[in-house]
Amino acid sequence: MPQIKSAMKRVKTIEKANKRNASQLSTMRSAIKKFKAAKTAGNEEAADLLKVATRAIDMASTKGLIHANKAGRDKSRLNKMMAK
Repeated sequence: MPQIKSAMKRVKTIEKANKRNASQLSTMRSAIKKFKAAKTAGNEEAADLLKVATRAIDMASTKGLIHANKAGRDKSRLNKMMAK
């Protein structure tokens, strides 16, 4: 545990950021899984879930949680899956 006051504050800030980042990544993964499940089941709501998943991917990319190339690749794969 750090002894310097600013370092102690930084530890708290980093813990909050880690929780926020983990939550956002989890939300993104869940949105992608929901879309894939709906698409394989043949639900009509797959198009709406695609929008939700794409938005979650874009948000994660904007926040720096995933690389921009991974975001593009994931969105491309989801759109390709939707076209089938």
